[in-house]
Amino acid sequence: MTEQGPGRRFAPDFLTELFRNPLDPGYADAAARRAEGYRRPPRTRAALRGTTLAVLTLLGFLFVVAYKQTLADQPQRSATRAALVEQVQGQRTNTDALQARADQLRGEVADLRERELDSAEAARLRTLEGAAGLSRVRGDGVTVTVGDGRPTISPQTGQQTDDGRVRDFELQQIVNALWAEGAEAVAVNGQRLTATSTIREAGEAILVDRRPVASPYELVAIGPGDLAESFEAGRTAQAFRQLARQIGMTFEVKQADGVTLAPAAEPELRFATPSPAPSPAGGRSAPSSTPSEGGR
Repeated sequence: MTEQGPGRRFAPDFLTELFRNPLDPGYADAAARRAEGYRRPPRTRAALRGTTLAVLTLLGFLFVVAYKQTLADQPQRSATRAALVEQVQGQRTNTDALQARADQLRGEVADLRERELDSAEAARLRTLEGAAGLSRVRGDGVTVTVGDGRPTISPQTGQQTDDGRVRDFELQQIVNALWAEGAEAVAVNGQRLTATSTIREAGEAILVDRRPVASPYELVAIGPGDLAESFEAGRTAQAFRQLARQIGMTFEVKQADGVTLAPAAEPELRFATPSPAPSPAGGRSAPSSTPSEGGR
């Protein structure tokens, strides 16, 4: 039996010695040094506790100040929000009043026109106005209702997403499909569409000719008798039915009989000037033989 190192003997029976003393001396020395390092002087421990207490006190003071400041600003924020809501409601009331006045003046203009024009010209004008969306129309067609789907949770962030919300380009797809199937007049939530109408997003709202519309969106179209069947059998309706199954989006197509669509708002006309007539020589103007003034 030999002796190697202080306090450590290796017996011939190695397994017996291993079970008696399983901890390696190196691990024991490291644990002892670590325990020795954690033994701080009393003054160091007192200073650490004092610093911790001071930091906690400062944080508590800052939280109290922030809470009081939030309570102090709450009435001001509430008053500002109430003022904005009142302003929006007032502007909406003014807009509705102006729209009603515009409709009244439009009716007066229509009456004057009927008295001044003969029957043939008045009928032709009414036909053109109906095609342009500037007159009230009535007939049979289809009603397409589409609404936002259920909210989903992102697996990456765990936050709620708006993947099920109806987008502006989706309404555009439905409208284009209705036109393609032969619709003669289309309205979105009562807003009549014309050749210059726009459907676009502004934040989380969808605007039809700069007027907001909300979900569910009801698209009413007047057209041939088989408009509902042809639209429902098209690719657009099939794609939206698949979206309805996947994300719970509302989508319904049904026949509409005897519906009336109000006229659209008066368009904003712009003046245009004719472009210069092209010259006979391939559209290029002949060079002038007269010298320019001052080389300009």
